[in-house]
Amino acid sequence: MKSEANGVILNNHEKQIEFRICLLKGVKKMGKVRAVCISEKRGTQKKNVESAVFVEDWGIQGDAHAGKWHRQVSLLSQETIEAFKARGAQITDGAFGENLVVSGYDFTKFPVGTRFACKDVVLELTQIGKECHHGCEIFQKMGECIMPTNGVFARVLHGGTIQTGDEFHVQYRVAVITLSDTASKGEREDVSGQTIADIVTKAGYEVVFRKIIRDDGEELTKLLCELADTDKADLILTTGGTGFSQRDNTPEATMQAIERETPGISEAMRYYSLQITPRAMLSRGVSGIRKEALIVNLPGSPKAVRECLEYAIGALTHGMDILKGNTGNCAGK
Repeated sequence: MKSEANGVILNNHEKQIEFRICLLKGVKKMGKVRAVCISEKRGTQKKNVESAVFVEDWGIQGDAHAGKWHRQVSLLSQETIEAFKARGAQITDGAFGENLVVSGYDFTKFPVGTRFACKDVVLELTQIGKECHHGCEIFQKMGECIMPTNGVFARVLHGGTIQTGDEFHVQYRVAVITLSDTASKGEREDVSGQTIADIVTKAGYEVVFRKIIRDDGEELTKLLCELADTDKADLILTTGGTGFSQRDNTPEATMQAIERETPGISEAMRYYSLQITPRAMLSRGVSGIRKEALIVNLPGSPKAVRECLEYAIGALTHGMDILKGNTGNCAGK
């Protein structure tokens, strides 16, 4: 199977090498909001107001196209607009009816259902492209309009304020699995699982699944396969069961589930932890890919979880972008 990045056809082996290189670079894929546009009346051009309030399941406060429907917010890539301008188009922000102009992403590459986060605001992609109104001023002058082919639409899942300059990124779904005989019986609090949830939420992820299970390799393998095969999570993080105890079988169970190993992730976290304590060499955690889900074993202690995950989260995000096809070849970055 092959994939395309920046016009270069990559086979699975080459893509895996690219994935590891980019993880080591630790680059986090981010877009940036360049314009926030609204129009108070339909049929009038939207203007860049630089900051606006996004209302849950409605749209942008004060925008004529807000409402209880699937096209509450429209988005265009700044790069697409600039390419159109280079052909001689004299246009300003909002000329295509777009609400948000964002640099760094080609929105047409994302499937419907993709979620984007910008501070507190969460948008869900609902439609790619739209019917062209051939009578529009831009079409009359240029013979075409980019909104029908390059514009996308979204609904507001969570409200807040967006302003120009804000970072804009894909919001990935995280599953957290805690392996502990005692915690599964309710005999101790799952501090490590909560630590993971806090860190990934702060990094812009959405925790969609949490579960505490006993140190049972067969149960873990089954759960990992289910989460990946049914596309319930993009990133699956486990905590616990990576040591030397007879009941520590998380690595073996994970290896049964993954289809491609990503050893660089686990090696990098161990190396980082070794700078803090020599006992880090005793961690046997592994990581890998199943379908389009990245699975990573984290240590069991809350302190070690925080050290490893805070160190790796930026690289993991970039790895997710590559795995999902949301970024190009990073070799030149």
